[in-house]
Amino acid sequence: MAVVIASSLRKELSGSVLFDGVSFKVERKDRLALAGPNGAGKTTLLRALAGQVSLEGGELALQKGNRIALHDQRPPDRSPSPLRDYVLSGTADLVAVEQELRALEAAMAAGDHAAATLRRYAGAQARLEHAGGYDWRDRAASVVRGLGFTDDDFDRPLSTFSGGELTRASLARALASQPDLLLLDEPTNHLDIESLEWLEELLKTLDAGVILVAHDRWFLEAVTTAVLELEGGKSVYFPGAWHVWRREQAARAIHQTKTAARQAEQIARLERFVERFRYKKTKARQAQSKLKQIKRLEAVRVHKPEERRRGLGFEFLKPARSGRDVAVVEGLALRAGDKELLHDATFAIERGEHVALVGPNGSGKTTLLETLLGLRVPAGGKLRLGHGVAPAYFSQHEAELDERGSVLDAAMSGTGLKRPEAQNLLGRFLFSGWDEHEKPVAVLSGGERRRLALAIAVASGANFLVLDEPTNHLDLESREALEAALEAFPGTVLLVSHDRALLDAVADRLLAVEAWSIASYTGGWADYVRAQAEDAVAVAAPPPPKAKRKKPKRPPKAKPTALELVESEVERAEARVAELEQQLAADWGDVDLVSAHKAARADLEALLGRWESLFAETTDRI
Repeated sequence: MAVVIASSLRKELSGSVLFDGVSFKVERKDRLALAGPNGAGKTTLLRALAGQVSLEGGELALQKGNRIALHDQRPPDRSPSPLRDYVLSGTADLVAVEQELRALEAAMAAGDHAAATLRRYAGAQARLEHAGGYDWRDRAASVVRGLGFTDDDFDRPLSTFSGGELTRASLARALASQPDLLLLDEPTNHLDIESLEWLEELLKTLDAGVILVAHDRWFLEAVTTAVLELEGGKSVYFPGAWHVWRREQAARAIHQTKTAARQAEQIARLERFVERFRYKKTKARQAQSKLKQIKRLEAVRVHKPEERRRGLGFEFLKPARSGRDVAVVEGLALRAGDKELLHDATFAIERGEHVALVGPNGSGKTTLLETLLGLRVPAGGKLRLGHGVAPAYFSQHEAELDERGSVLDAAMSGTGLKRPEAQNLLGRFLFSGWDEHEKPVAVLSGGERRRLALAIAVASGANFLVLDEPTNHLDLESREALEAALEAFPGTVLLVSHDRALLDAVADRLLAVEAWSIASYTGGWADYVRAQAEDAVAVAAPPPPKAKRKKPKRPPKAKPTALELVESEVERAEARVAELEQQLAADWGDVDLVSAHKAARADLEALLGRWESLFAETTDRI
């Protein structure tokens, strides 16, 4: 049975249409992913389903009595309330039902056996059973633990939590509310991989319909059963797994590109016909007809996908060559206050390696990166960067950004580029125009700071990229663009990320924080998971090296079509007629020239007739 049916939903923002005609249905066990570029209305649609945002059209049919829970990107306010109370505030109606049941039980124990009392008791019991029964408090506690909180955190005030912890608290509240319809906006943010995998398993078994927005491709592949694509104000519903939709989307993009090319070619031919014949009396009517045909084509013209969407421009500069040893660590010990993070950790990174550093939240990954770069002092051991190593650090918090000037100032000082080159770089990272270039760094949003830090890292010319969660705040297209750029980067990469698709694509070796030390695993994320499954302690034997991607062969040059061949002959015939007319202008009495001109005109007319016939056939096929 459907928990929600949406028909022709319409939303306007400041008089402009955000989306229109959006329709879909979600049943229990459905996991519907919302896909589309930033600004397409995904978050707005979730908030509309939760009743937080009004719609300007369409119908929403929700099953009566269904419980709806929304996990928003906006974290809860820091308050004196403990985490326990905040999480259980999403189940206030269940608390009320329990109180009603206790009151009714007391009344019946005192002798109240009226039919109305019994009906109320049966109804309250049914509502509680619908939400999962009497053990909902235990299930709520297990949700909180599954998202990385400890029992000591239950009584901590929200005011003591970080922004990431507050976001996880919001997710816990939504999951613990025992919903029939669960709405999740970026639920994977601020989760470590262990919590991500726990969430994936929970969503597979949850007895509810789920609609979610996420940029974690591994997560989407694990949970999605259908996709609703929002773009350009319209929607396309696709039943099936995430990877199947991506293939279908790619096929549509290829078809769209080919259709756009055919239409452009058709319009160009029509324009050539009009230009050639619009002033000739015998062809004027046909030329006017072709002009009308051009207008009809322009009205339904399909554009290439890349013409409609701006993406980030990742292309790392070719770096200088470093020595063979890029980073060498021996017997390293790290502490954070009284907490031991690492002891006796030893590893090395060589030139050209792409290495990922993995481990649970709080295990010291960021601390290790910063110690390696000389930003922190180790508690013990030795570490050094090799000869000729030029590192660039991209941190979680963009702490390396100089906040004393403008965006353009930061780009120029961080890269050494001159003003025009720095402006071009900023344009590739979606900072366009004087206003955005002169905006103070101190007032940038989190997403803007992310883009600026990435721009500086891309253009730094460093041969050792140290990246801490680089995909935060990036959409799918930008994540894939970064992934491709890192794969092609000829220098050395040390990467921390919870994006398992990025880890699997980029890393050829993983360093894992295990038991306060560092273990090395050959291969990407999938190889690491297999090794862990085979033996939780021993390092698995290294799998065969990844096959290097072969550069695609250049396709053979397309043979000219019959229409193109005739067009070439027409051009040569027109040139011959023009040449003869020039000669005749000098001597109209030359009988041979007159005869040659007449023959050339006849040849041209025949070729034009053949051209028109072929053109009509081509137009019919398109």
